[in-house]
Amino acid sequence: MYSFRTTGYNGYAVQYSPYFDSKLACAASANFGLVGNGRLYVLGLTATGIVAEKSFDTQDGLFDCAWAENHENQIVVATGDGSVKLFDIELDNYPIRSWREHTREVFSSNWNLVEKSTFCTSSWDGLVKIWSPVRTSSLITLRPYDAPLSCTYAALFSPHNAAVLASCSSDSCVRVWDPRTGDKPTMSVLAHGGAEILSLDWNKYRPDIIATSSVDRTIKIWDLRMLSRTAGRSATVPGGGAPVNGSPLNEFLGHEYAIRKISWSPHAQELLLSASYDMTARVWEDMTARQGTMGFSGRITNGLRAVWDKHTEFVVDCDWSLWGTPGWVCTVGWDEIVWVWDVRSL
Repeated sequence: MYSFRTTGYNGYAVQYSPYFDSKLACAASANFGLVGNGRLYVLGLTATGIVAEKSFDTQDGLFDCAWAENHENQIVVATGDGSVKLFDIELDNYPIRSWREHTREVFSSNWNLVEKSTFCTSSWDGLVKIWSPVRTSSLITLRPYDAPLSCTYAALFSPHNAAVLASCSSDSCVRVWDPRTGDKPTMSVLAHGGAEILSLDWNKYRPDIIATSSVDRTIKIWDLRMLSRTAGRSATVPGGGAPVNGSPLNEFLGHEYAIRKISWSPHAQELLLSASYDMTARVWEDMTARQGTMGFSGRITNGLRAVWDKHTEFVVDCDWSLWGTPGWVCTVGWDEIVWVWDVRSL
């Protein structure tokens, strides 16, 4: 295992480079993101530990970062002042492009893994925006008309379909969007019984499977094909109508506080990594992946496989390495520490 201290800055996001097995990006904020500057770290993994190869300072805190899928040296960041910035790690300490359309904190950024030339952001203003790095304004703004005042904590493109993305919000809803049909969600599901949903992720192997995590301390696995069956009526919401009550395919219990981030493994369809305010990161195994989703009628709540407890403050982000031996992950927390560790060691 390896560690790096982001001295004076509390970590908010960490992500492996999709191009190099030895490079990480970390977004951090001074004073826990309440007030002060932000810093983007570019970290290198060496035989003797983690080193800072470069850093970029911003006038406001950073809440998320995402490596560009079409350029190995570019990283987009989400900032607390409502702006979105694009940095090139081979150039000077200023962003090569900056956009300011969100009216509140930008809380997530995610690059399109299929089409690769666009990325999306979500904000506490409730909106999801899709951008191109070569355009001066957003391509489209997606609006949750059924909950205009909710905070949208995360939005992610599907890794299987370039035109589809999902978002999760403070109103406990998961929304699926297809911008080709307009700016309203094509599906809206009440997923955590009124509790804020902080994170979601698409399964890398099963196109219709997503996971969500919430302040209610649960992780839930959903099959988008079965929502209409489990909800008792159609989960499709033409024109952004009221969300339906969905029933999860599976549910994980064990975290003691809110679960800030979840991430499916890129190597195994059943493995899920989570980061929580209880100061742990955990690895879970979703046995429905082996049972077959359409034929499984029960839920498994004991899928816990490993617990990482080296952090001494909130753990707020996690990611899997795409390269090397499967099992290496990184986590970051408010304790100003980035950890890189192997889930197999636990």
